[in-house]
Amino acid sequence: MAAISASLVKELRERTGLGMMECKKALTEADGDIERAIEDLRKNSGLKAAKKAGRTAAEGAVVTRVAEDGSYGVMVEINSETDFVARDDNFKGFAEKVLARVFESRSDDVAALMDGEMEDTRQQLVQKIGENISVRRATVLEAPAGGVVGEYVHGGRIGVLTLLEGGNAEVAKDVAMHVAAINPAVARPEQMPQEQLDKEKSIILAQPDMAGKPEQIAEKMVQGRLKKYLAENSLTEQPFVKDPNSSVADYVKANGGEVVDFTRFEVGEGIEKEEVDFAKEVMEQARRS
Repeated sequence: MAAISASLVKELRERTGLGMMECKKALTEADGDIERAIEDLRKNSGLKAAKKAGRTAAEGAVVTRVAEDGSYGVMVEINSETDFVARDDNFKGFAEKVLARVFESRSDDVAALMDGEMEDTRQQLVQKIGENISVRRATVLEAPAGGVVGEYVHGGRIGVLTLLEGGNAEVAKDVAMHVAAINPAVARPEQMPQEQLDKEKSIILAQPDMAGKPEQIAEKMVQGRLKKYLAENSLTEQPFVKDPNSSVADYVKANGGEVVDFTRFEVGEGIEKEEVDFAKEVMEQARRS
């Protein structure tokens, strides 16, 4: 019997969208022949899931849950092909099951989460709904002693967890709403990656009004503009959406807390969506018929 390598299992998973154990079993039964394994899989209930696996799932939902004492919170993005399916009760039920598993385990390891029973549930949902469904990512945010985690979900598509030292759940939720609306790059200025600062500096230096400036003056101008850039893109320095006369940091401080961090998920961000020309697709089908 041929040895089944991890790379072979990975390739079969990518080509079929099925679970690791099911792929390994199919390859074992096919003596390592991936084409034969695919043919065998097409004869069982995995067929419909496998057919859908190649489709881009860039719609879906973000769901969150925070412990009653605010000590930790979790957030998960589950994707579907269409927003119509994302509103389906079966999809919502699956999302809640995944969320509960993340909440109970306090783990953001999606691969481990989806191994076994949960993967079987996903496949059954694909069979029932007829669309590719995937659990894309998860995160867990833990509060330090005396801290609190807040949550906010906007329209099921944008989810935010915020972490405060001190404060309370209401303040943490207000900050989460701000993050959902404004989408800051980092929580605090010192968290901005140096690579991003270097990139911004090169952009500033290339601006027309920097040409011919003495080095010392140019450096002062650069530092001033970088400071402005950090203020605009750091959560703590931004004008608070509910009170633009106060910064987020000042609002939180006035309520006995300090901003530590946040995580923001938006459905489909970073996924390259396939643009489908339906008129062209119909014409091609007509020519083939």
